[in-house]
Amino acid sequence: MLSHTLILEIGIAVGLVAIVGLIANKLKFSVIPFFIIIGMVLGQHAPQIGVVDLTFTESKPFIDFMGRLGVLFLLFYLGLEFSVNRLIKSGKAIVTGGTIYVLLNFTSGLLIGWLMDMPFKEMMVLCGIMTSSSTAIVAKVLTDLKRTANPETEVIMGMIMFDDLFIAMHISFLSGLILTGSSSFWTVAGTSLLALGFILAFLVLGRKLVPAIDRLLKDKTSELFILVIFALLFIVAGFSETIHVAEAIGALMAGLVLADSQYIKKIEAMVLPYKDFFGAMFFFSFGLSIDMMSLGGAVLWASIAAVVTVMGNLASGYFAAKFSGMKPKTSFDIGFTLSARGEFSIIMANIGKAGALLPVIQSFVVVYVLILSIVSPLLTKESRNLWKVLFGSDANTAKPLKKLSDLENKSGG
Repeated sequence: MLSHTLILEIGIAVGLVAIVGLIANKLKFSVIPFFIIIGMVLGQHAPQIGVVDLTFTESKPFIDFMGRLGVLFLLFYLGLEFSVNRLIKSGKAIVTGGTIYVLLNFTSGLLIGWLMDMPFKEMMVLCGIMTSSSTAIVAKVLTDLKRTANPETEVIMGMIMFDDLFIAMHISFLSGLILTGSSSFWTVAGTSLLALGFILAFLVLGRKLVPAIDRLLKDKTSELFILVIFALLFIVAGFSETIHVAEAIGALMAGLVLADSQYIKKIEAMVLPYKDFFGAMFFFSFGLSIDMMSLGGAVLWASIAAVVTVMGNLASGYFAAKFSGMKPKTSFDIGFTLSARGEFSIIMANIGKAGALLPVIQSFVVVYVLILSIVSPLLTKESRNLWKVLFGSDANTAKPLKKLSDLENKSGG
């Protein structure tokens, strides 16, 4: 039987998320760590005030479900903004830089997992956690710092797109490895290939259906328009889950297909508020599931991993800047910006939780995401100053002063 305080609890939860969001906005920080922290603080050790239980015991299943919807909307919206054609046209620099970025971060995950003596499944989840940059934080930082028109921003977003494409493949692999519950190599390989086949088939066949979908959406009221879009989203995500492909991948595929719709701007405008609301509840619900008392053992390793991630991303930023023909100082802009971790790292950890992997994965990702979601925007903001402190101004920016004798010699010659 549902509690008579259920709606009140959910209202308080949403209100608290809104308050910390306002605080984060005032401080000009990313909202993601604030949403996670308020969830942890009010989670398993919060008091009960009158009829209100701040552990949200009664409402937690509903909050968790809202968080699950948050994953779908985050990935769906990413798919709407993702352009395979744009990635192809972005050039060799982005593909090369993105490949180096993925290799360095994935190798870092292998290193940290080996040092922590993790089993293979946990190590693969850790590699995904350390490879997946936060698109939400990166986009917000670039907007807040007014760098969206900078030349390096195109490289950054291209590398993000490349990384997202890799993460989609990795989630498919993890689905076969972890969610099937099988230890057989052939079963895992078969499920992974099925996931890959589903993605490729959906991209090919789904795009052929776009004209039919556009005809269905033509001249529809906003009510029917959003119902059709949501029906497509939930059916595709739900179907993907039935074949052991993570529902998040189904949501991403649905977004990728609809990205070619002539109504893309209207779809994005309608979905954005749902993405923002349920996305916030996703981070809050994740925080609720974490016992702060269990984080101690993960602090050291997560801190080391955060440092390794920043250093690895600076290296990938250096190569990306070099291949793009940009000044060396832009490597700091690229590397620090890409160091942010958030939604996708948590999605990876949740796959591990669903597969009953070691709890240390959850503790690790909390500390790791909190560190990088706070530190990365700060480093990005100060990237130019840090470059000047370490290397000084670019030599080619300071033009030598012309003397009067030089001008006279030139005119005389």
